[in-house]
Amino acid sequence: MSLTRRQVTSAAVSAIPLALAATGTAQAGGHRGRTLFIAGDSTAAQKYSDAAPETGWGMALPFFLRKELGVANHAVNGRSSKSFVDEGRLDAVLGLIRPGDLLLVQFAHNDEKDEDPTRHTEPWTTYQEHLRLYVEGARARGARPVLATPVERRRFDAAGTARPSHGEYPAAMRALAREEGVALLDVEALSLALWQRLGLEGTKAYFNWTATEQDNTHFNPPGAIAVARLVARELLRTRVLAHRDVRRLDEEIPESWIDWPAPATA
Repeated sequence: MSLTRRQVTSAAVSAIPLALAATGTAQAGGHRGRTLFIAGDSTAAQKYSDAAPETGWGMALPFFLRKELGVANHAVNGRSSKSFVDEGRLDAVLGLIRPGDLLLVQFAHNDEKDEDPTRHTEPWTTYQEHLRLYVEGARARGARPVLATPVERRRFDAAGTARPSHGEYPAAMRALAREEGVALLDVEALSLALWQRLGLEGTKAYFNWTATEQDNTHFNPPGAIAVARLVARELLRTRVLAHRDVRRLDEEIPESWIDWPAPATA
């Protein structure tokens, strides 16, 4: 995605009232079952028709979960663990969470941007401090926090080896998860291994490569589905979810199931 287009999309999402920012199967009011809330950045976020075929993995996660488990995707383009809090988005999520719900947290892509003080955090200090706000906030409301290391970008060295791009942030999250006794989905390690298996050329079919863009961070439908599958499998492996909560883990998911709604308006 070009910088101009991403700025336009991010600005459009930012204009949405926080109470309406989430999309998915969960509803804010009325009777509902257990819900999995996602707090994260553009790699997970709901995309709209003006951004297609760019697809956040959170859009595909419901395909792997039973209908009784709703998904409320509050991930937003361009956010870091810090800016998500500073903008009141964490408070909005915590205002909706109920006992028994899950809060899945994935940040780092924008925490890394040291040129932007509104988003930047340091891995072993302010990044961990902000992540603790999500953990403590969920627990205070009887919900279960789940930390997910950031999904990897498409980066290969000259020898064709997939290279990590997130510095110390995944290690800092892993350490915090151990310290706080929080379930950890190691999406960074799993996605890096997947990109290695697919290779330099094969991975192009999973990222937002179009006739006009060569985006090595964001996904197209196959990529979003593949990452959502990793997330669902990790939720099962770590026993955050039971077998009764998941489905289709080994089934082919049609790209046509992905839907980009019209951009929401205030």
